[in-house]
Amino acid sequence: MAESNLQILLRRRPKGEPVPEDFEIAETPVPQPQPGEVLVRAQYLSLDPYMRGRMSDAKSYSAPVALGAVMEGQTAGEVVASTVEGFAPGDTVLGGFGWQRYSCVQPGRLFKIDPKEAPLSASLGVLGMPGLTAWVGLEDIGQPKAGETVVVSAASGAVGQVVGQIARIRGCKVIGIAGGREKCEFVTEVLGFDACIDHRGDLAAELDRHCPQGVDVYWENVGGAVQRAVFPRLNDHARMVMCGMIAEYNDVEPRPGPNLMAAVRKRLRIQGFIVSDNGWPRYPQFRQEMLGFMAAGRMAWREDVVEGLRNAPTAFIGLLKGSNFGKLVVKID
Repeated sequence: MAESNLQILLRRRPKGEPVPEDFEIAETPVPQPQPGEVLVRAQYLSLDPYMRGRMSDAKSYSAPVALGAVMEGQTAGEVVASTVEGFAPGDTVLGGFGWQRYSCVQPGRLFKIDPKEAPLSASLGVLGMPGLTAWVGLEDIGQPKAGETVVVSAASGAVGQVVGQIARIRGCKVIGIAGGREKCEFVTEVLGFDACIDHRGDLAAELDRHCPQGVDVYWENVGGAVQRAVFPRLNDHARMVMCGMIAEYNDVEPRPGPNLMAAVRKRLRIQGFIVSDNGWPRYPQFRQEMLGFMAAGRMAWREDVVEGLRNAPTAFIGLLKGSNFGKLVVKID
């Protein structure tokens, strides 16, 4: 066991874009599990856009990280010690907590997983919270039907790549939106989308070219100019799945949005959701279906792995700028 617990703390709340000075690196004693807790040693940490909201004290669906506290995040790793029946040292688990090497977690937040089924890091991406987010949002809100056109923003990212592949399996035409030729080629050649548009080009014209019959389902990960381009092209009764708007997370003032009169005229369904509301009780069902897709060669994914927990702040800052390519995870040691 390591002599200390390496942690990344929130030093101050960002004003606009986060900077390295907003974080603090600390080493503390390894915690000891209390009755009803499991001590987990993290091997991989997930970095996700929602964490930017946790750095702010603005009113939100979840409490912010307190100043001086460990940054919030999910990890996958190994049980070191347990006071809970059903978890034993050596078990591989999803659900460790925070930007830190060790964490004490209650069993209700842990899922025991078989490391032989897939690489452990995949349990933080395609088989983890981002994949579950894609699965729940698409099934509950998007409700794609064979023959419909689905547009996915941030298509090469952790959530977008799963959304598009599930929609393709459901028989839809899938158009991705990503940043740059390399990401667009990955979306079409590896993930199997029908097309991918570089948002740095003439997005409106390319949407018209690839979606001549309009858009039935729009998966929103980005916001900003991408949202303004897609919104007018939504069909009657289209569904707009509001997962996130990473382009606006660092904004000090909110940007103007589209005129929502179209929501009435077209009878649109525009719905936001948080996967933690009702997603995790469905995790076993989700994981089973996804493993089936993977075994059949119908689910590909890409990870962007950063070495070392000390590099998490820099990696997270880059995530908010679109610097990552695929699901961003940190290999702790």
